[in-house]
Amino acid sequence: MLETYFPVAVFILVGVVFGVASIVAGRIIAPHKPDGEKLAAYECGFDAFGDARGKFDVRYYLVAILFILFDLEVAFLVPWAVIFKEIANAATVRWFGFLEMLVFIAILVVGYIYARAKGALDWE
Repeated sequence: MLETYFPVAVFILVGVVFGVASIVAGRIIAPHKPDGEKLAAYECGFDAFGDARGKFDVRYYLVAILFILFDLEVAFLVPWAVIFKEIANAATVRWFGFLEMLVFIAILVVGYIYARAKGALDWE
């Protein structure tokens, strides 16, 4: 039984050793000369203001969740569309495949109408 898991253990050990060795080598080899420009604000061009732990508006999270939901819709629709000809040519699953996707799209439309009615997609 040990010989079954031995390659996995070696793989994990090599990964850990490589990761630790890379961090240690970077710490030893890299120059440590901080100056004003290296410590300046990055990308935005100005220093941060306010508390970084400030609360976001709930609508931000709601839009993010809706984006993930409708993004996953594409993840289900694309494979179905790719094999649609195969589904249409197979007499046994022709109507089942079509009705299954209609039910899926109907559920998404109901969710979209609900989100629209609640004002989740309205941005001020």
